[in-house]
Amino acid sequence: MRILSIIVSFLLLTSLAEPAAPARAESSPDALEQSMSDTLDLWCEGRYEQLYEHLAHRGKTSKEHFVNRMRDTTIRPVCCFQKLSNFRVLNEKRTEATVYAKVGLEGTPNAAESSTREFKLTHEENIWKMQMADVL
Repeated sequence: MRILSIIVSFLLLTSLAEPAAPARAESSPDALEQSMSDTLDLWCEGRYEQLYEHLAHRGKTSKEHFVNRMRDTTIRPVCCFQKLSNFRVLNEKRTEATVYAKVGLEGTPNAAESSTREFKLTHEENIWKMQMADVL
């Protein structure tokens, strides 16, 4: 009987002492796609201050420099269904993901232009963020 109470006590203590699981990024492809779509919407709408906050790997680029640079360019994502298509998650870890997507663009030298390639997303501040280099 004493062994049984020792085992029960041990199990209770280990379950109470178990550390809480670290916060994980949402792992659904829908969350990644929605986050990228939201970022492209900010860019398309010219909301550059908010766009800056939704980008990772900003380096030494200040918000003011970024906003000025974005205002000087005519290239931006198209709206609606052509904005983001062929979205696929290639690799996802706890704080990083690689996706493949086609982003429709307007204002390029060619009439109809898009960028179809891999994009890296970083999970920071509870959201998935595109890298600044992908926007610039």
